[in-house]
Amino acid sequence: MSTLRQKLLGTLRSTCDNRKMIDSGDKIAIGLSGGKDSMTLMTLMRDFQRFSPKKFELKAFSVDLGFEGGDFSPMVRYCEEIGVDLEIIPSDIAKVVFDIRKEKNPCSLCSNMRRGLLNSKIKEQGYNKLALGHHADDLVETFFLSMLYEGRLSTFQPVSLMDRANITLIRPLIQIHEKDLINFSKDLPLIKNPCLANGGTEREHMKNIIKDLCENHVKTAKTSILTALIHPERNNLWDVLE
Repeated sequence: MSTLRQKLLGTLRSTCDNRKMIDSGDKIAIGLSGGKDSMTLMTLMRDFQRFSPKKFELKAFSVDLGFEGGDFSPMVRYCEEIGVDLEIIPSDIAKVVFDIRKEKNPCSLCSNMRRGLLNSKIKEQGYNKLALGHHADDLVETFFLSMLYEGRLSTFQPVSLMDRANITLIRPLIQIHEKDLINFSKDLPLIKNPCLANGGTEREHMKNIIKDLCENHVKTAKTSILTALIHPERNNLWDVLE
């Protein structure tokens, strides 16, 4: 096992243990897009499953958005190779979002439709937890997006209950930096994102703003923001008025 793989697996393990993400008997579904984040998540979760004292089931679910020319075969072969069951869920989400609704900012609608379809499928099969590949950079970007576009201080929780579906959402990569995921995933059979909006989203703009902040102003900005977010004792915000 490579040094980087050991490092990432160690971080995932401590995150799962410290945040009590996994219990014995859990049936965990992995939301698999075929990109670097979800493919790394599946690889590390399969590693973790092998030695964890808590015995749990794993299965990957991928929503086919319906873009023409989509090829899932590399992802299918890789899942077979590492011993993870994969189910591909067909949909017409791309047609609804781009052809029928003609959304200028399609990410929110696409995400909601994809999550709804995924939740229905895994609930139908008795899975009680859904693991997603959000990482530390996503945490910081979401905080800035929420603050600047919504006027509130909010970001991902490592563990959260989706009340309507009664499924617990877990994010085992939440304390791993994107640069490490990029390096690790170089040898994985990734699927290119077919979305027409890829590279032009608000999140991508925020990613570039934070990159500029770190490169040209405060080099440790991202690390400092992340520390402030995951350590509540470092918050010093106004009290709520009674």
